[in-house]
Amino acid sequence: MLFGAAAGAFLPRIAYRLTVPFGAPPRAACDDCGRPFLPGAAGWVHTGPGYRPAIVLALLAGLLAAVLGPVPQLPVHLLAAVPGLLLVMIDLRCLRLPDRIVGALTLIGGIPLALLLPGRIVPALAAGLLVGAGYLVIALLPGRGLGLGDVKLGATLAFLLGFAGWPAVAVGFGTAHLLNGAIAAWLLVTRRGRPIPFGPALLFGFWVGVTAA
Repeated sequence: MLFGAAAGAFLPRIAYRLTVPFGAPPRAACDDCGRPFLPGAAGWVHTGPGYRPAIVLALLAGLLAAVLGPVPQLPVHLLAAVPGLLLVMIDLRCLRLPDRIVGALTLIGGIPLALLLPGRIVPALAAGLLVGAGYLVIALLPGRGLGLGDVKLGATLAFLLGFAGWPAVAVGFGTAHLLNGAIAAWLLVTRRGRPIPFGPALLFGFWVGVTAA
């Protein structure tokens, strides 16, 4: 939990700077006070107000540790939770899943799991390709039910869950679609028509799949 709280404390500034329209550069200054951010890494570091990500990541880290126990995969999932929560924060704010963060999640989770579980690389790749291809077909259909960011994130999460087995993949993506469907139904009933970010549901389903494996 200490790791989660410490890592989560650094996320608000990063999420704020990356919450911009597609193709736009990261924010260079604070919109509220107009003060420019410092150049280099210092401009991305901030541990002031913004306690919610720290609490969420601490709780998630504690849950992963309690459910998975002292297995070699635990540090991998703890590290992967950091870019995962960052993606949730950005997608909720501006319906974007930046490629660099999805790529970082893929590397942070995929490389260590491949080294720890080399015998499961083939099922993991198969899961990633299957989900990625299926989501790509949906994204190309009229109406654009999914964005390409959702396709890439879905493929990444399926790949990572594939190391835990096909049941974990089924649980993770089943949970994601049930959650997103429930949110869509609620918005329909309450007549609040708005785009629904799919990234948070995908990542919530991923964590459910990891803990249920």
